[in-house]
Amino acid sequence: MNGASSDAAPEDRGLRLVTRLALGLVVVTPNIVGAGVVLVVAAWVLPLGELTEDDPGALMRNLVAFGGYLLGAVLVGVVWGHLRMRVPRAPGPGADATTVRRHRKRVRRVVLRGPLRLATVQTVLWVAALVLFVLINVFTSPRLGMSVGVTVALGGLATVAVTYRLVERVLRREVARVLDDQPPEDRILPGVALRAVGSWVMGTAVPLAGVVLAAAAARVFGGYTVDRLALVVVVLGGVALVVGFLVTVLTAMSTAAPVLAVRRAQRRVEDGDYDAEVPVFDTTELGLLQAGFNTMVAGLRERERVRDLFGRHVGEDVARTALENDVELGGEVREVAVLFVDLVGSTQLAATRPPTEVVEMLNAFFAVVIDVVEQHDGWINKFEGDAALAVFGAPTALDDAAGCALRAGRELGRRIADELDGVSAGIGVSAGEAVAGNIGDTRRYEYTVIGDPVNEAARLTEVAKEIEGCVVASGAALERAGDEARNWRVVGTRALRGRDEDTEIAVPGEHAEACTVGPGAGREDGAREDEAREDSDRRAPSLG
Repeated sequence: MNGASSDAAPEDRGLRLVTRLALGLVVVTPNIVGAGVVLVVAAWVLPLGELTEDDPGALMRNLVAFGGYLLGAVLVGVVWGHLRMRVPRAPGPGADATTVRRHRKRVRRVVLRGPLRLATVQTVLWVAALVLFVLINVFTSPRLGMSVGVTVALGGLATVAVTYRLVERVLRREVARVLDDQPPEDRILPGVALRAVGSWVMGTAVPLAGVVLAAAAARVFGGYTVDRLALVVVVLGGVALVVGFLVTVLTAMSTAAPVLAVRRAQRRVEDGDYDAEVPVFDTTELGLLQAGFNTMVAGLRERERVRDLFGRHVGEDVARTALENDVELGGEVREVAVLFVDLVGSTQLAATRPPTEVVEMLNAFFAVVIDVVEQHDGWINKFEGDAALAVFGAPTALDDAAGCALRAGRELGRRIADELDGVSAGIGVSAGEAVAGNIGDTRRYEYTVIGDPVNEAARLTEVAKEIEGCVVASGAALERAGDEARNWRVVGTRALRGRDEDTEIAVPGEHAEACTVGPGAGREDGAREDEAREDSDRRAPSLG
């Protein structure tokens, strides 16, 4: 219980000063309670008048011995309890690992066995009192010696019971401190069942045993009138009520506190706070419950972290579908809409700007893309260097996937122009039937969408880079869209690269008058188209 080095870790230090002072009071207070029980029983239960007729000085002799022993026992209990709870000074900063580990083990043993240690101190002192007072009286009056012995035993049991419960309460923070680094793997002290039984024994069985003994003494030795027996019942019943209530309350608090702590933390977890943690301050099965709860929450926290990372990589809808269902290779035909966005001039940017600047610009660009796509119920299927593929309608079905993709395309074009200085991107939107599912191998697979809408959206970005607004959609997307189709105008047709049939080209209504589509329309030179084709050729194989 002495001080520790200021450099020691919290778990290496001894008991705090406030804890030592509280333990001193815990040694003194229960002895006063036990002494009160002895005096009450001796005054109103024992027939001292009849028992001391042959020895008139017995009463004074017992009172003097009782007062002197009580004072001495309290002093001895305080000093002995201090020694029992004493922890050696923590090793200095240069101590080897073995010394530190041995010291921590010592601190842990003292704290966790503190209630038992101080209860043992009280037990020894009261057993000594029992022997002393029996010896003082038994030679002059065996009946008096036995009666005084039973009375002292009742006071001792009350003292030990109250001490044990109070020490548990006082050491709660210290127990939490030593168990924070190493949670209990097994219960250290008597469990919840023995705690409840002990509460009944100390609070109820012992006073009732006094009633039984008084009745037995009346039958064997006589000397009890009806009024006297009534007084005995009242007094012992009162002791049972007071001591039993005190022990029961302390036991209930010791049992309820860990459960309530777990329940409070459970509410936090239910609200989505996976950082909730319960301080482990109980050494019974309830402490194992607290430690188990922390282990469970740590697992949930790690699972949520993995789920969050998984969702960031593949999209929240895909992650949720994968977690809720068995993942199988293969796919299904779905009606989807696809938005493809491709940065203009990325090759030149990479060649003329530092890599860190290029990365910062791409991150700002993709932040806008993700925000717009998610606002319109889509998800980013993949990033491909300076391009992104967004899917609407898979894996979660949408009533108007094409309309969502078209709205996202219009807003994305506007936000790129308004929010990203010096950045331009071609945006293509298409819709139709495609195969959506997992491709790859059981060891490594990816959820993706493969089909003509993907290819068409990628090719449309080449056209988008040539016209005002840089946003185009296919006629197939407009045919499948709902009210959003009214905001678009078909401005021509184009045979997209790699396709035999012409594709209707539509643009947002606000750009329709400035846009015409045809071979070479709107080009100042072939440089932009050559770069677009180069980038498209590089990505096309992964797009199906």
